Amino acid sequence: MFERFTKGARAVVTGAVAQAERTASPEITEEHMLLALLDSEGTRAAFAFTSLGILDRRDSVEAGLADARRRGGMSHADTAALAEIGIDVARIVSKVEDAHGEGAMGAGGKPPKRGRTRFTPAAKKTLEQSLRVAVGRGDRQITDGHILLALTARPGVVSDVLADHGGTYGAVERALFGERG
Repeated sequence: MFERFTKGARAVVTGAVAQAERTASPEITEEHMLLALLDSEGTRAAFAFTSLGILDRRDSVEAGLADARRRGGMSHADTAALAEIGIDVARIVSKVEDAHGEGAMGAGGKPPKRGRTRFTPAAKKTLEQSLRVAVGRGDRQITDGHILLALTARPGVVSDVLADHGGTYGAVERALFGERG
């Protein structure tokens, strides 16, 4: 599959690896891919972020990701489902942090393994989704834009944070490819 990646898409993958290494993360996640996309310049994804105003709110995007880590990586759907059965995630996070310190529920926490840092199953599925997006559009190569669309298409924290900042699948698709999509 990687032979179909453009130079920009490969830069996203290597950028995600660098993001994970910089934070001593034991795995490469979808969040790392988003941060690598936000760091890119002169790409289709950078154009989409700029046109949607997401780059201007990068601090807010990073705060949204940090907030999700505080909730143990739970998405909006996860917290809503728990709320339906009477579980207040914000209250639980508050109690855990009161007892154990801020960020105690943060996702991760495993010591890094020796050797190569690996992609999480969800991050791998996002890369597979980028291929599906490209094929569905009739494109022969996978670009950074396809990776961004895949991040918006897969349910979870990253798509929640992007949607909270106007980066829904439809909005990103229009920014990348115009009204016809």
